[in-house]
Amino acid sequence: MTSLSPAARGRLADLIAGPVFTPGDDAYAVETAGFNLTLPHRPSLVVGATGPADVQHAVRFAADHDLAVAVHTTGHGAVVSADGSLMITTRRMSGVTVDAPGRSARVQGGVRWDQVIPAAAVHGLAGISGSSPQVGTVGFTLGGGLSPVFGRTRGFGADHVRAFDVVTADGQLRHVTADREPDLFWAARGGKGNFGVVTALEFGLFPISRLYGGGLFFTEAQVPAVLDVWRQWAPTVPENLSTSFCLLRLPGDPLILHVRIAFLGSAEEGAALVAPLRAAAPAFQDTVAEMPYTATATIHNDPTEPGAGIDRSAVLRDLPRQALDTLLSAPEDDLMMTEIRLLGGALQRPPAVPAAVGNRQDAAYCLFTASIPAPVPGDAERIREAQRRLLERMAPWSTGGAYANFQSTEDTGPAAVRAAFAPDSWDRLLDIKKYFDPANLFRINHNIRP
Repeated sequence: MTSLSPAARGRLADLIAGPVFTPGDDAYAVETAGFNLTLPHRPSLVVGATGPADVQHAVRFAADHDLAVAVHTTGHGAVVSADGSLMITTRRMSGVTVDAPGRSARVQGGVRWDQVIPAAAVHGLAGISGSSPQVGTVGFTLGGGLSPVFGRTRGFGADHVRAFDVVTADGQLRHVTADREPDLFWAARGGKGNFGVVTALEFGLFPISRLYGGGLFFTEAQVPAVLDVWRQWAPTVPENLSTSFCLLRLPGDPLILHVRIAFLGSAEEGAALVAPLRAAAPAFQDTVAEMPYTATATIHNDPTEPGAGIDRSAVLRDLPRQALDTLLSAPEDDLMMTEIRLLGGALQRPPAVPAAVGNRQDAAYCLFTASIPAPVPGDAERIREAQRRLLERMAPWSTGGAYANFQSTEDTGPAAVRAAFAPDSWDRLLDIKKYFDPANLFRINHNIRP
């Protein structure tokens, strides 16, 4: 912990419109708690920012006192410890404005997708959101923004950012667009929090009110037959159909296969496309039907309560039968949830406005595995080793790349961070980081080290 005098803390508190917390304050633990409880944080100082001015004062204070800056919105991703840092919490910056004629939204830095989705739906519009609407809009989008609904038709969320306001390491508030600060506009869209604190984000919306989606659930005995059909079927579907499957192994329960569907078309067309999966085996639960876009969280059914989670991921170029057999041979007790998500379509094409998001062209599938450790000594290490072995066994089909939003506490080394970007982008990212953050003030992340 960095020692700060009461006088220094008092001077900062006098400048900040929001609350300032230090260890020992009653609300400190609540303010610093995140959704993923694997990595608790003990920052030296916490600023509950209410707007850009609070962020500017906090960043300048951190620079003057040689403190790293950590940005905390929902805390879904456990990355690196924020111990000893100055933490800026953004939850009080919660404004959402929808420009229906312009098909765009402007959100403040602490907004979650469950605030954006209903606001846009009033106008028959939607943004490129992820499987969980509880995730922060800014972090999700600037980390790439891989949507299980829109991705194959529209690309990454970062591709549709129109502008953002960011406080850089010098304490300046910059309005960034493709024409104004083009290097920063490119780098932050994929480089996430390495370049400053984003206080507002503007991005495109798309006309949609309903889709055909949901899940097909199968028993353990049906898994091989259904996945063999899925493996051959998925590469043939049109770009407006997104799909993934999840192998779910809950302690004491048999294996369950959850196949996810999101089709941006009519229910009749969707039913015809999904027919081969339904014919592969009788699902014990079938929720695939027409739904409002506001119900898309029910497709994946991500956890809604905070907990400790350990995860790893990989990008795959192919999924032959041998890869599927390798996946199914993983010990059931070690891996609680393993997902394979179909990519392709617009996710593999270059965006209209270049962004730093990497691993596009060769990426056909994304593998993601997560488990909740039991509260007993050694269980977290057991899970990490099982996940490491899985990625090692799946390496023959991996591109060697990664997506920034799916990287975890195991992916913080320089080589792992670099794997999230195209080789020809890395040198440019380093140059931009050196220019905007030469002292590496923003390093509580998957760090691009200047």
